[in-house]
Amino acid sequence: MKELILRITHPELKEIAGAILDGRRITPDEALTLYRKAELSLLALLSAEAKKAHSGDQVFFNRNFHIEPTNVCVYNCRFCSYHKPEGDPESWELTEKEIVDIVRRFDGVPVTEVHITGGVHPSRDIHYYGKIIAAVKKVRPDISVKAYSAVELDYMIRKAGMSFTEGLKILKDYGLDSIPGGGAEIFDAVLRKKICREKADAETYLAIHEAAHNLGLPSNATMLYGHAETPEQRIDHLRQLRELQDRTGGFNAFIPLKFRRENNRMYELGEVPVTEDMRNYALSRIFLDNFPHIKAYWPAVGKNSALMSLAFGVDDLDGTIDDTTRIYSMAGAEDQNPGISTTELVAMIRSAGYKPVERDTHYRTVREW
Repeated sequence: MKELILRITHPELKEIAGAILDGRRITPDEALTLYRKAELSLLALLSAEAKKAHSGDQVFFNRNFHIEPTNVCVYNCRFCSYHKPEGDPESWELTEKEIVDIVRRFDGVPVTEVHITGGVHPSRDIHYYGKIIAAVKKVRPDISVKAYSAVELDYMIRKAGMSFTEGLKILKDYGLDSIPGGGAEIFDAVLRKKICREKADAETYLAIHEAAHNLGLPSNATMLYGHAETPEQRIDHLRQLRELQDRTGGFNAFIPLKFRRENNRMYELGEVPVTEDMRNYALSRIFLDNFPHIKAYWPAVGKNSALMSLAFGVDDLDGTIDDTTRIYSMAGAEDQNPGISTTELVAMIRSAGYKPVERDTHYRTVREW
């Protein structure tokens, strides 16, 4: 890799690349320089080195499934293809029995995690959401429940008149094990007012995750990219996540989520190319030096792009999912019935030259393949 540094002719890029290879944290300005001036091949090499420092030759996945209790939502974000108003013919509201029936589909299947998230329903309270967790745990006490985005948590906890700590403590008592990263979108306040004016702001998102971490509930973090945001806004988003992780160490993984344009009001913006996806993965791995893992959520980008991302710093491919989520399929993602077998995941990881590791929610090894 030192030979690589010698071949870089741009003096600023040479200095930044040297810092990354030496393990020094880069600044937001340096990240912006990388974004604007570095060739994709250089970003691949630098992010691969950064990935190696975190997870060596391992790439992780888990056996999981999703539950989406409803797509009825009080918010109507411009980028969302999932939201439906109450009473819409395309809306759904699962009963507790229907939720339990989903869980029972996996009787005898060695899943380790259920991911529960959906719309922010106007009529549900915190105990309704807690009882969902308890119902899942009653059927499968062995699996980890990762549930409710910060946007859902903000609404249900405020509605209950509680602090974030108090509300999360109640959900933890019901059996909550961790929280997902959804709802971050882009933290920039001006852009947020244009694309998701009504929902929880950046400060609220970060405060909820900090409260969760302080209660021993780990979480993931996300960023919705590829719509109207600028490189500066992306990097500032990452900066705020990095600063929170410095304080708490509670984030397990960062997940860049690609904007998909079908069936929403931002259709005219189009979608960024695969090269931009890879640039974003690489920059995320390099900049978020305190995040243990960078995940490619394959239902969002597709299996081929997820495989490619392993050359750009990604070390987690999420999980098997088994056609239990509709959020990205409703937005036009290529996998309309998202599901993948462990055999296929293992083969993908091996084909990229890495060692497949099946994990649980907390990245404890279940099996080395």
